[in-house]
Amino acid sequence: MATMFSQRLQKLLAGTQPKTLLSLINNFEEKSFGILFLLLLILPALPLPTGGVTHIFEIIAMLLALELIIGRKTVWLPKRWLDKTLPKGLQTSALPRFIKIVRWVERYSRPRLRQVQNNSFFARIMGVIVLLFTVFAFLAPPFSGLDTLPALGVVLLSLGVIFEDILLSAAGVIVGGIGVGLIFLFGRLVLQLL
Repeated sequence: MATMFSQRLQKLLAGTQPKTLLSLINNFEEKSFGILFLLLLILPALPLPTGGVTHIFEIIAMLLALELIIGRKTVWLPKRWLDKTLPKGLQTSALPRFIKIVRWVERYSRPRLRQVQNNSFFARIMGVIVLLFTVFAFLAPPFSGLDTLPALGVVLLSLGVIFEDILLSAAGVIVGGIGVGLIFLFGRLVLQLL
């Protein structure tokens, strides 16, 4: 499974079928929550000013995290969201670059404690962590870059789930936790200055 993920994503991008959230869910059924968290939070994880456009992706990620928390096994999103075509910039620029990173991670990743990550309790815990990190990424002060680490934590956690590698998942929790800590620290400093 792990060695085929980048190839499956590459094939999906190169194919003629519409590139929608529904096509992603259908192609990555067993890991659809992981792939959606990955794609939704990849832009907020980049240290680039996005002008708040990533908040839409973060809201969708929060909804998906709530679905995991309540124990859903399959993704539910409104039909009109599922049928939306992925933005061209994501298809032609961001994802092809990201596939190179995924290939690098695939080389070093291997299944570790697979049974833990395939547990429904782990899925709920992942939902809580993703929700927490996404809320902090959403609430981070604009143009501060503080949304990057919580979003990167979700990206790493998602890769850990996709590759069934508990070390990647743990790295995601650590990176996201550091990001949340920095947001608290920044908020405290701002309050002290006021």
